[in-house]
Amino acid sequence: QVQFVESGGGLVQPGESLRLSCAASDDTFRQYGMAWFRQRPGRQRNWVAKIWSTGTTDYAAPLKDRFKISRDNGHIYLQIENIQPDDTATYYCNKGFGPYDSWGRGTQVTVSS
Repeated sequence: QVQFVESGGGLVQPGESLRLSCAASDDTFRQYGMAWFRQRPGRQRNWVAKIWSTGTTDYAAPLKDRFKISRDNGHIYLQIENIQPDDTATYYCNKGFGPYDSWGRGTQVTVSS
């Protein structure tokens, strides 16, 4: 099983920026790409951004203007700009496509003034 460890979450105010990080091996990235998911309170977990070994990125349509996924030095990053209260969620990273054998603990992002 591939284990992922997410970090970078915390309590932020609306309008601020935040960068989340996840370590991912080169082999996993080449084979599967990588993705960020989030689970907002009371809702199911959904993907928000994906990055593929070609460098192509995909975003959930409502988020593409404020979310940016990138990869550097064995880490996958999710930059969130102009963060909003509705972005409050636990954020997870995982492969770009399933099946998903396991999930990390995620990193909690809370947006509040």
